[in-house]
Amino acid sequence: MSSCNRRLFLLSPLALAACGFTPAYAPGGAATLLTNTVRAADPTDRNGFDFVERIEERIGRPQDHRYDLAYRIQTEAIGVGLTADNKITRYNLKGVIDYTLTRAGSGEKIASGRVQSFTAYAATGSTVAGLAAEEDAATRLMRILADQIVARLIAEVSAAQQ
Repeated sequence: MSSCNRRLFLLSPLALAACGFTPAYAPGGAATLLTNTVRAADPTDRNGFDFVERIEERIGRPQDHRYDLAYRIQTEAIGVGLTADNKITRYNLKGVIDYTLTRAGSGEKIASGRVQSFTAYAATGSTVAGLAAEEDAATRLMRILADQIVARLIAEVSAAQQ
């Protein structure tokens, strides 16, 4: 049976404060610097709309436009489940987004990078069910990738502050 030392839990916030740790969502934290200040490029397709929607859910719609977020979305459906007669029953939807955050007006690059992930969906059942599953997988993928980008932007802005 393990014992728990309560003093360790009480002293850990002091250790984190001593090393310069600041919560991202605390007042004055990196997340507050991005809140309502980032304008994502206008979407051109459904994936773009889902991506921008999630970015705005996480860091708000731009009211004080300080930063521009440019992005390029690439997706690819890869068949992974086959029946005995070579019909695909399951797909992995792989997505990659290259992004660049620049200062509005000057165009100075603040952050850039690439994120990638995948989701899956079944292609069994009716055509309508298959299309609905594919759309749902694409929406989930854009949300995952947008969350990854927001996390990276917060970390990079936080590092730039120090």
